[in-house]
Amino acid sequence: MCGITGIMAPGRDAARLAYFGLYALQHRGQESAGIAAADGGTIRSHKDMGLIGAIFDEELLGQLSGHIAVGHTRYSTTGSSVVVNAQPLLESTEIGDFAFAHNGNLTNTDELREALSPTTTLQATSDSEVMAKTIVEAPGTMLDRIKHVLGVARGAYSIVLCTKDELYAFRDPWGVRPLCIGTFPDGGYAVASESCALPTIGAQYMREVERGEVIRITSQGMESHRVVREDARPATCMFEYIYFARPDSTLNGRSIYMARYAMGRELAKEHPVDADVVMAIPDSAVPGGIGYATESGLPYIEGLIKNRYIGRTFISPDQNMRSRGVQLKFNPVIENLQGQRVVVVDDSIVRGTTTPRIVNLLREAGAKEVHLRITSPPIKHPCYLGVDMATYDELIAANYTIEEIRLKTGADSLGYLSLNGLIAATGRKREEMCLGCLTGTYPNVPLAHEPREDVG
Repeated sequence: MCGITGIMAPGRDAARLAYFGLYALQHRGQESAGIAAADGGTIRSHKDMGLIGAIFDEELLGQLSGHIAVGHTRYSTTGSSVVVNAQPLLESTEIGDFAFAHNGNLTNTDELREALSPTTTLQATSDSEVMAKTIVEAPGTMLDRIKHVLGVARGAYSIVLCTKDELYAFRDPWGVRPLCIGTFPDGGYAVASESCALPTIGAQYMREVERGEVIRITSQGMESHRVVREDARPATCMFEYIYFARPDSTLNGRSIYMARYAMGRELAKEHPVDADVVMAIPDSAVPGGIGYATESGLPYIEGLIKNRYIGRTFISPDQNMRSRGVQLKFNPVIENLQGQRVVVVDDSIVRGTTTPRIVNLLREAGAKEVHLRITSPPIKHPCYLGVDMATYDELIAANYTIEEIRLKTGADSLGYLSLNGLIAATGRKREEMCLGCLTGTYPNVPLAHEPREDVG
């Protein structure tokens, strides 16, 4: 889920642009962050654990001179949450150095690692480093090496890479994780995980980087190269629409906000309930909550106020932190809840550890009834493509029926959006999406997992 950004801006401070681009992508990862910058001769970098604003200051940014930069904010899936796994990674080759930032998760890391030279030393424990080393050991130009990686790497990977005088952006042939490109009015290009980062730094959205596409940007302009794999079909991650992406981003031509709003409206059609008010769990469920209220005719209220300085509990790497996060993260608006029959719209229930605490918090605030409505189908399967979606033992919907989940959460009723309703809200075709966490059917990427039948 990491956030990445790449900048090619002649005559401008690329590291500063990358910094603010990462600020707009902070929701995609909170564990570590880094920026590497190139000035045509040297690549300099800095990275550390923590949030962007806590890592960089004016002095550090001033040391990262140059008109090219790549940045990364990390959310770990492969490799522990330690500074050695922070990115960008810096690598040396006989054709020059490069900085490398990766969003996604490889499914054939062991195979790639075994193909490396016996003398290759791995400093980190992440699949990202294995991929970077594969580029180091591949033959030819940097473009040749990247094309080689697209032919051998499997899984999810959106990458930004810079040499001393070039910027590259490329996306896996399945297009699992997002990546887009924009232009600066005074010349230059910006690449980012999500379109919301582009206006933040004064760039105009151009288009998405296509699956299997390699973008090469030099002082002469932009080139596009395609690597076609016969075994790859489109597989955009559905969870980007449900939860990950910021609502002001656009993905595959569809506004994330409007997709979530449509999910809420469809949810109200599928699971109506006799209630007084509708509220949403901030922030990602808010468009869905407004959509549910619009379709149902019930008034929309703020039931919980979010502490803006507490991070997203779902992506906290520590389960104890995640559990404590609910009490730190929300305060109920008692005046809006007292004596009310409340419809609570949320985007998903993953492990089922935070939802009972939220229901209890609303009841303590005086809610007479609490009706849970979820803008995604039950999540019954792990993710192998870049989301820390827990194991089968941890996923509540993999082990309990919907009625059993309702009892465990303490809600008066529970309704999930249907798969057809979810797909319709995105404006995509079913065969263009990765629905593995919902259906157990993954895109045609070799995965190391055991099939498991659904319950209930």
